Amino acid sequence: MRYDVVIVGAGPAGLSCAGILAKNNLQVLVLERKDRPGPKVCAGGITWSGLIKRIPGSLAERCFSRQHISTPLQKTSITSPDPIIATVNREKLGQYMAREAESVGAVIRTSAQVREISEKSLIFCDRLSGKEEKVFFDHLVGADGSTSLVRRYLKIPVDHFGIGINYQIPADMEKMEWHLDATLFFNGYSWIFPHSDTVSIGAYADAKVMKAGALQLALLQWATKRGMALANYKPRAEIISFDYRGWQFGNISLAGDAAGFASGLTGEGIYPAIVSGEAVAQTIIDPDYDLSELHRLIRLNAFHRRMTLLTGKNRFLSAVLAECVTVALRTGVLDFKKLEMSH
Repeated sequence: MRYDVVIVGAGPAGLSCAGILAKNNLQVLVLERKDRPGPKVCAGGITWSGLIKRIPGSLAERCFSRQHISTPLQKTSITSPDPIIATVNREKLGQYMAREAESVGAVIRTSAQVREISEKSLIFCDRLSGKEEKVFFDHLVGADGSTSLVRRYLKIPVDHFGIGINYQIPADMEKMEWHLDATLFFNGYSWIFPHSDTVSIGAYADAKVMKAGALQLALLQWATKRGMALANYKPRAEIISFDYRGWQFGNISLAGDAAGFASGLTGEGIYPAIVSGEAVAQTIIDPDYDLSELHRLIRLNAFHRRMTLLTGKNRFLSAVLAECVTVALRTGVLDFKKLEMSH
């Protein structure tokens, strides 16, 4: 089979790309390794100003116009007339985006494991039947996450990535909280993100300064002090690449975490995934398409990466910066939205 575009990965980057391409009458195939689009370890926080323009408001489970930020020395809350961040169910978001892409003609194959990539074709295996298939393409898009096979084919390494650990537990909590504690999380943070009938409790840190095991122990210690018993629940972990080194390589493009578009500071990845997926699609359709939004995202990604690497040099610097940022937020010198990738 031949397609105009083959996309590896049915996450927000791949599906946003597929929808635009198919809507413009290109033949599009999306290959997803998992048995359905959507499932991924994710706290489910989306920036309201960036994503509400791109997904239905009905997908938002909870909306928060107040953000609570804590450090070992201070606490503050930031309020806004409009919601600042909403929480979504990552699987429901993926299922919605898959339906939208299929409704305009994109073909999505699940349980499809890519085995071999070349300049104009690839071979994938149906994980259920064991049958291998070869497809030809004019364009290939790698939207297959932080461990991207397409990026590996391009021989682009990943040296900078974060680790996120998430517990999704049944609970009813009202506050969206961010906890910056360098004694526990170095230059990372822990969070409480309430959903409709569950709550995401987790932690994120630069993998160069905290290994997954140490991050999980720190998270459990932090949660225990607050009376949250997480030991009875199963954690899920994900690596998040913020090692951006380009997105367009001839007829092959990278989007989302595969390109390293996530934030090194916060691990935010849904918004960069959708924006970059859209940009890849628009550029395939029109090579002269205005990429100003993508270029702004690239600049923010670089700034967040520099700050992550700087604060990762020592714990004291991480602590000082956390206190300074919190003071700036509390006094209004710094707008919370300046920390978002959608700013």
